[in-house]
Amino acid sequence: MVDQNVVERIKQDLASSDVVLYMKGTPVFPQCGFSAAVVQVLSHVGVAFKGINILEDPGLRQGLKEFSNWPTFPQLYVKGELVGGCDIVREMYETGELQQLFTDNGVATGVNA
Repeated sequence: MVDQNVVERIKQDLASSDVVLYMKGTPVFPQCGFSAAVVQVLSHVGVAFKGINILEDPGLRQGLKEFSNWPTFPQLYVKGELVGGCDIVREMYETGELQQLFTDNGVATGVNA
């Protein structure tokens, strides 16, 4: 059972920003290749996002796995909905689906998109 305090924190995180990336490390200093790859894709698309370091909080890390029913990190959320991890984000970017997802959800993208 997920700790309700952790669930509330996740809900607050997701409500605080249109695009949230739960990752290992920070956007400036990713601590795994998968997290770095997603940061690179989001940066290239020009989307403002909130990066949350799950390595700083083991309770959050475990709680997210149960909350999302997704066992791995990074986890990308757009408007509170789980998009997926590194492979899904990369594949969606390559096909243009990721950019369309941002457009459909009213999320601004930069000139690099």
